[in-house]
Amino acid sequence: MLPLTWLYVPGDRPDRFAKALASGADAVILDLEDAVAAPRKAYARSAVAEFVAEPRDPPVHVRIATASDVPAVRGATGLRLPKIETPEQVRAIADLTEAELHPLIESAAGVENAYRIATAHPAVAGIALGEADLRSDLGISDEAALAWPRGRIVVAARAAGLPPPAMSVYPDISDMDGLAASCRLGRRQGFLGRAAIHPRQLPVIAAAFRPAPDEVARAKELLAAMADAAGAGEGTVVLADGRFADRAMLGAARRVVELAARYT
Repeated sequence: MLPLTWLYVPGDRPDRFAKALASGADAVILDLEDAVAAPRKAYARSAVAEFVAEPRDPPVHVRIATASDVPAVRGATGLRLPKIETPEQVRAIADLTEAELHPLIESAAGVENAYRIATAHPAVAGIALGEADLRSDLGISDEAALAWPRGRIVVAARAAGLPPPAMSVYPDISDMDGLAASCRLGRRQGFLGRAAIHPRQLPVIAAAFRPAPDEVARAKELLAAMADAAGAGEGTVVLADGRFADRAMLGAARRVVELAARYT
């Protein structure tokens, strides 16, 4: 099951780790990078290492700060790799761990190399944008200016056979309407789910990416019609409302039905 909500927790706040697991997030990310001040890095690494030494539910990922963090957090389900710009950076980390890898693309150079990063190693389980750093690198302040790099990441993930990427965090934890609107836009752009920095954002994210009842009904109709067509040796079908459907549409329809089943 693909995570729809990812909750970041600062690695130097072990008092919040168990609360994060109980928050309803599909996955928890313990952060050793930007959320931890330099003087507390060693403490955070120790706290995270102790926590991930045992299996957890939901799965716990770690955003590392440097490659030196990797041996200490070997119990993590996955590693989020910040500021990746080349496939060589990914392969260097892959040599140190058996965890799944999630490169974060946070610069113009990374965006240009998105497909090469996505296919750098079999351990890569997904890619995502780090939009705060990317905004700074590109000198942009308008979310509309992120449309092209967002599309580049979605296309690279698909071309590499990876799941649709989750959106980057929405930094204003008081603006639920803005978060919901941004999520709806991201969903239209091809993203699936989003990372959060506060538990109160989780229900808003889940609701924005949850299929509407009419969308679920259309997906089920398509799947049933395509199953009948396949039984008759046909690869295409025209639905009752005039929509044309073929095998290329099955993946999206299945994802809609699976997402809907998760929230019933």
